[in-house]
Amino acid sequence: MDAACELAGGTPWAEPLSTWTSLAFVVAGAAVVVAALRPRPGPSSGTPRPDAAATTRPRVAFGILVALIGAGSVVQHGPSPAWDPVAHDPPLLGALALVAADAVADLAGRRLRTWWWVAPTLLGVVLAAVAPPWSTTAQVVAAGVAVGASVLRAWRRPAVRRRTVTALVLLAVGGGVGTLTRPGWPLCDASGPLGVTLQGHAAWHVLAAAALWVLAPTLGTRRTP
Repeated sequence: MDAACELAGGTPWAEPLSTWTSLAFVVAGAAVVVAALRPRPGPSSGTPRPDAAATTRPRVAFGILVALIGAGSVVQHGPSPAWDPVAHDPPLLGALALVAADAVADLAGRRLRTWWWVAPTLLGVVLAAVAPPWSTTAQVVAAGVAVGASVLRAWRRPAVRRRTVTALVLLAVGGGVGTLTRPGWPLCDASGPLGVTLQGHAAWHVLAAAALWVLAPTLGTRRTP
């Protein structure tokens, strides 16, 4: 057992369960891309909807970022090289920035600009390479903005409310399980109240991947004039 309360494996899979469950993000990302690229006919004909490009682009980008989150997580929990923050952190920051930017654009009635989320992603690459603690801080800030903007958007836009709330509940449950199984918390210790050592971070991977898949169809949606 290591400091993360993860069942230890041998090289190159230092944390086997977290390594394998990281693939949930790859599956979720692929599903998001496939769904985004599927033709969506207009309401009364077989022609594509006029806003198809505006919804397809952010969803495809989001799906790619989610898949890259999984790939980076495999690197982090598997071989875990010294440079793993460069593989793990930027796509996570990018996905959070994209969610935040899309929600803010919708709330402001503006068009989503690519650089709004690409710039933070590129900054994340630099931070992960030279100052990993700052990279973590950037992720926390981006997560706060993404959650806050998404909650406000769900409150104002009933059309996205159900998916947004479902995604946030999945993230909250996953975050709770992950926290309770950290070092020093009772579920990290087999002598705790349940008598077992739960693999909370692995559960977090699956629930977080599911949350991102649920949230993806809200990206690019706008109020009907």
